[in-house]
Amino acid sequence: MVPKAELHVHLECTVSPERARRLAARHGVRLPQACFGPDGGYRYVDFPDFLELTRVVGSCLRDERDYYDITRDYLDAAAQAGVVYQEMIFWPDLPRQNGFAPEAALDAVEAAMAEAGAAGGPLCALQVVLVRHDGAEACETTARWAAGLRRQSVRAVNLAGNEATHPPAQFAHAFAIARDAGLGIVIHAGEAAGPQSVREALSIPGVTRIGHGVRAVEDPALVEELADRGVTLEVCPGSNVMLGFYPDFAAHPLRRLHDAGVKVTLNSDDPPFFRTSLAAEYEIAARHFGFTEAELRGLTRNAVEAGFATTAERAGLRERLGAN
Repeated sequence: MVPKAELHVHLECTVSPERARRLAARHGVRLPQACFGPDGGYRYVDFPDFLELTRVVGSCLRDERDYYDITRDYLDAAAQAGVVYQEMIFWPDLPRQNGFAPEAALDAVEAAMAEAGAAGGPLCALQVVLVRHDGAEACETTARWAAGLRRQSVRAVNLAGNEATHPPAQFAHAFAIARDAGLGIVIHAGEAAGPQSVREALSIPGVTRIGHGVRAVEDPALVEELADRGVTLEVCPGSNVMLGFYPDFAAHPLRRLHDAGVKVTLNSDDPPFFRTSLAAEYEIAARHFGFTEAELRGLTRNAVEAGFATTAERAGLRERLGAN
């Protein structure tokens, strides 16, 4: 089995349809039948419908036990798939919206990470999401919250949300708060918006990773810059195709970016909503893009090198990869 690593998955969007039904039943939440297709999987018709579906499923996460359960679900599956390193993106506003403290949710996530790791699961780290369309002030508040945690598990902040209307420069103060606390910075760009959004992300001090970033391929000079600077792209092919950013895998630029010398990684983003998994993304890379086993192992190494692991953790991961 090829060892795997993942940098880009939204924890709250790892909830499987089966888990969502159990959570809804436990809390008395009504899940509309329209949320599910004939096969029992999630169903949506367009991007706004997808966002509404994630909102409805997120409303089922009502207490610490729920966060523990979804984290163990994901990490236990990751262990079976051969994942050695796992970063997850945590949204602290969701527990607040659902009536409990984000610190309590984080405690549960950390407990699940520790227990999964003790059972042979992947080494884990967390990023805290900053939501663009909530505005600069809200993002500064979240960055300050993340900085004040001083928890070993929380390694970075990640700017997500509407790329087209909220360029990263609007959030310079939030990024400064994170940097001053020693946190890494990741920015979603080059997915819904074009290559200019990637350029804007690269202008932020401390950015070495871009969430998605695939539309950089539309600007050859930018592709060359990404390769020269060693910037890592967190590529999510299944997500990109399911959301219609590309019509099929034949049109997707994963292989072109890789062959141009850009450091790319494979990621599942919101896996049950896109009917994928990290293991499936590795299979897609082999089947549709012709990646060899050696190349797939190289993608895993890219993720390990770009991850927010400590020096000692990265050394251990390198040893694991060398032994496989």
